[in-house]
Amino acid sequence: MNLPASISQFLDEADKKLAHNPKLQQLFRNTFPNTLETTTKLLDDGTTFVFTGDIPAMWLRDSTEQVRHYIPFAKHDKELQHMIGGLITRQMFYINIDPYTNAFNEIANDKHYRDSDDCDLNPWMWERKYEIDSLCFPVQLLYSYWKETGITDVFTNEVYQALTSIVNVMITEQHHDQKSLYHFIRQTKQHTETLQNNGRGLPSNYTGMTWSGFRPSDDANLYGYNIPGNMFAVVILGHIMEIATEIYSDARLAARTEKLRNEIDFGIQTYGIVDHPKYGKIYAYETDGHGNYCLMDDAGTPGLITIPYIGYTDINDPIYQNTRRFALSFDNPYYFEGKYAKGIGSPHTPGGYVWHMALSVQALTSNNPEEIKELIQTLIDTDADTGYMHEGFHPDDPSDFSRPWFAWSNSLFATLICKAMDEGLI
Repeated sequence: MNLPASISQFLDEADKKLAHNPKLQQLFRNTFPNTLETTTKLLDDGTTFVFTGDIPAMWLRDSTEQVRHYIPFAKHDKELQHMIGGLITRQMFYINIDPYTNAFNEIANDKHYRDSDDCDLNPWMWERKYEIDSLCFPVQLLYSYWKETGITDVFTNEVYQALTSIVNVMITEQHHDQKSLYHFIRQTKQHTETLQNNGRGLPSNYTGMTWSGFRPSDDANLYGYNIPGNMFAVVILGHIMEIATEIYSDARLAARTEKLRNEIDFGIQTYGIVDHPKYGKIYAYETDGHGNYCLMDDAGTPGLITIPYIGYTDINDPIYQNTRRFALSFDNPYYFEGKYAKGIGSPHTPGGYVWHMALSVQALTSNNPEEIKELIQTLIDTDADTGYMHEGFHPDDPSDFSRPWFAWSNSLFATLICKAMDEGLI
């Protein structure tokens, strides 16, 4: 789509602020509008399809993160209202098709990432990996758009149905082993792409938290309760409570949501904290409620380092700070260092790769100006002279990278630079 007037004006203003740093100026000029210019389709039905970049499908998670930095401009820009409102409508349409699906086709064309996946695919589904964050991000977009613009015409019956479905699924998945029909089997040599136990995942004990099969990286959970995902659920369930009360006047939905929210938060605080011998009390990445824990962090959002970014707790929370020190150390099996960068990677990409998204979020969740400036410089220096951000890259050779066209990563970088400009750091 063409750039809305408010975005073009902002880019011109940013050009002046960043004129002292020509490379950063060009990076921002490329990355800030990247979603609008390359991955946004305004459809004939008035909805918006936002695909992820080099893959032709729309992820519920990615599509939210790709447009969040445009919300502050939407209040007085009708084009942005049409685009973001249309995306919200499209996301809720997809959730009503199937709340367990993470990525959808533009039309019901029966295209899939793997035709052989055993997971009850239908023609709308690109991939059916159940991830808590896939239900959380659309609610975050809906709520942020409402609060920024005051527009309420997005709150349709279809949105109400989707919000109710989100609550129902999370309640069901509190008892995954007993009540859920969800399963996922992918015929692959990579254990990160399929669920153990005949596609059901390893057994989980009741904790109050809600189960998921996959992480935000689209890799399989080791244990069923992903702590950052459950933290995000606590945040967005608070949003649903407010929407149910103020928009739909549904006291029953608000009460069910509040009960679920309190149970999940209890589970996080009771089962999700580990007393680490080096770092003290830290949040685990995953647990099964049987006393087993996965201590790591992943570059995908939500992750442990992103806890303040998703709104669960404050940057200065002592358990978060302990967790942050763990995540940014070699005690995290997916923390890597090299000649040009150091940061968090993922089992989703080759061993040793650092992710640009992880560096951006590390800076977005820092209260140390020097750390933020250093991370911004690292991001500038590791674009491999492409003018864009990527997924993972080798910290000894930034020209060795994955995904040359990854709009989510570009949007996160742009969000960081906006924040740094606001705070006078660049």
